[in-house]
Amino acid sequence: MSTLSIPPVIPSPREDAVKLHKAFKGLGCDTSKVINILAHRNGEQRSLIQQEYETTFSELLSKRLSKELHGHLKKAMSLWLHDPPTRDAKIVRKALRPGVSDNQALTESICSRTPSQLRRLKEVYQSNYHSSLETDIEIQLSGDHKKLLLAYVTTPRYEGPELDPVIVEEDAKLLYKAGEKKIGTDEEMFIKIFSEKSSTHLAAVNSAYIASHGHSLEKAIKKETSGSFRYGLLTILRCATDPALYFAKILRKSMKGVGTQDSRLIRVVVTRTEVDMYYIKIAYYKKYGKPLTHAVRSDTSGHYKEFLLSLIGSDY
Repeated sequence: MSTLSIPPVIPSPREDAVKLHKAFKGLGCDTSKVINILAHRNGEQRSLIQQEYETTFSELLSKRLSKELHGHLKKAMSLWLHDPPTRDAKIVRKALRPGVSDNQALTESICSRTPSQLRRLKEVYQSNYHSSLETDIEIQLSGDHKKLLLAYVTTPRYEGPELDPVIVEEDAKLLYKAGEKKIGTDEEMFIKIFSEKSSTHLAAVNSAYIASHGHSLEKAIKKETSGSFRYGLLTILRCATDPALYFAKILRKSMKGVGTQDSRLIRVVVTRTEVDMYYIKIAYYKKYGKPLTHAVRSDTSGHYKEFLLSLIGSDY
């Protein structure tokens, strides 16, 4: 469930474009006015505003924002302007840059997405960058992590809630045999099951694994695998069993300790606001005993804080 707050009476895209242009004029940008408009418009509305702005003022809104905004707010707003598939494609493309691959951002952006979201991501990626996502993963990554991501973005998967209890039990046994029962791990079996089966199925497999072996599949993955491959498997499993809790924990890690991992914080808030931020806030409160908004207020400042809080919404 989204936390995006849209006013009951929405101005026309032209009205919004004119207000934004006025906010940019004069001595200094009226950043709060910019946030008040763009943080309260959905993807379609933001797209229409950008079209109107370019038509009326012969300038790309994205370029003007890049000139007027700074720091973390600039990064967050530049992501927010796009629709979800374009946004995901930008994140993945940046994460796949030669020599500076960001496996964390790449894995989160691929392994937490549904099959339909991945299809759109691949289409936009191909259109915008004239290269297939699969090709760039093949070039930039290596080992079992590469095999997992390639299988995950290419294998058709069922998205519905139905499952076959017999196959669930079989897969739980296969994963046990592939990991804990043998010396050495059969990574190919993990890749096959994790890339081919639905989220509902994997969640049921985890429950069956616990019932049979007294501990979770997650514990087995931590014991039997390592590195980026382990992170990919854990991301897929956690998003299958409790995606809200998964992202709540990511947000907690991004703000815990000395310094804030702003890129990660921005990525999660911006990409989940229109999807399931409401449930993430509930999970965060249940897990950590305080609202997500309190943590954001403590770890960010200025207009950057104002923008993130506008997307997250009120305290849970």
